[in-house]
Amino acid sequence: MPDVGEGLTEAEILKWYVKPGDTVTDGQVVCEVETAKAAVELPIPFDGVVHELRFPEGETVDVGTVIIAVDTGEGDAGEAAAEAAAEPAAAPAPAAEPEQKRQPVLVGYGVAASSTKRRPRRQPAVPAQTPARQAVQGELNGHAPAAVAPVPAAAASFAPAEVRPLAKPPVRKLAKDLGVDLATVAPTGPQGTITREDVQRAVAPAAAPAAPAQVPVAAQAVPAPTAPAAAGALETRVPIKGVRKATAAAMVASAFTAPHVTEFVTFDITRTMRLVQELKTDPAFAGLKVSPLLLVAKALLVAVRRNPEINAAWDEANQEIVHKGYVNLGIAAATPRGLIVPNIKDAQAKTLPELASALGDLVATAREGRTSPADMQGGTVTITNVGVFGVDTGTPILNPGESAILAFGAVKEMPWVHKGKVKPRQVTTLALSFDHRLVDGELGSRFLADVAAVLEYPKRLITWA
Repeated sequence: MPDVGEGLTEAEILKWYVKPGDTVTDGQVVCEVETAKAAVELPIPFDGVVHELRFPEGETVDVGTVIIAVDTGEGDAGEAAAEAAAEPAAAPAPAAEPEQKRQPVLVGYGVAASSTKRRPRRQPAVPAQTPARQAVQGELNGHAPAAVAPVPAAAASFAPAEVRPLAKPPVRKLAKDLGVDLATVAPTGPQGTITREDVQRAVAPAAAPAAPAQVPVAAQAVPAPTAPAAAGALETRVPIKGVRKATAAAMVASAFTAPHVTEFVTFDITRTMRLVQELKTDPAFAGLKVSPLLLVAKALLVAVRRNPEINAAWDEANQEIVHKGYVNLGIAAATPRGLIVPNIKDAQAKTLPELASALGDLVATAREGRTSPADMQGGTVTITNVGVFGVDTGTPILNPGESAILAFGAVKEMPWVHKGKVKPRQVTTLALSFDHRLVDGELGSRFLADVAAVLEYPKRLITWA
């Protein structure tokens, strides 16, 4: 498992595209993994035949762990390497110095001998050492359990007091709903894990109809109490991992590190909405999506040019404020795997059609789950469009490492004073959250007012350029 980002320590295997026995070629994509930043397809760096897939789909694997074995047809050397990877290495002879070799990994060929190793997997309890498990296994096999010899006291002193059965969260929930104790279930899954079929098989004997017993008449007159529904039956538990885990950690760090201040402005955006309709018919935007978000992004870039101090970062380690001469414009995007914030590199240098093209590509890639880690690094200022959900405004949390984030609210027709008369106009609200360590109230207010001024009178895109 390679490190496909900066400092990532693990990734989840989403899908295998090959199986044992398949022929693969150098550069062929063999699996898709999800890191804390994005879903990434991994190619194989050599030709050969797939010998083994070490982990199933849905498994989270540490960086540096071998996830696939491929027979490259290199003869004895290849077989020896495969055996060395599949089995624990034997202790070297005292007189011989073991030769250090660099083994190829899934992406690239340069893993050091001291690369990260997966922590030892906890071994499941051995059914033959537990009398209760022997009894259950015997019943499942259709014969009476054999007598179990008592465990000697000396051996019992080294036995663990309790070992938690290996099972995935959905299987644990199923067992809880069915009232099955996982400690009594014989595992048949890989590496001693308990599967759904194991749980259902354990319930099957109890579900079989029993022979009717003679019940006294008095007892028959009393109805049996109804068992209460299991508390977990109305709950669904989802493991916190991948993008959602990284987002949660980043938001907590941002909220409790940077002192947030949020300001709001409500204004008439009717002229910008008319301009959006005109641009949709402009030949320069043929094949491009023109939306109010595009002009909000352009207005933000104009406001950054007028207020460059807003485009900065707080360097805690060096106790410096870093002013940036470029704008990597982040766009918050909701995806099935959670919220991500890819950014448009050097957005300040793009024309309006170029910005529309970059924005369309960014959103499409994010929705497909194909955003690369590089596209989510180095952002300077972010826009979050909450208006698409019909929300008027909010108090957004800063993307870590950035100084400001702008929330674009819903555009609604409202009564508004226009040229001395109350008329129906299209109105919206912007909310700006900023890091008060490096952005004071004057700078934040001036920046937000400039964004609103451009959107209220979009001709300022030209006059303020």
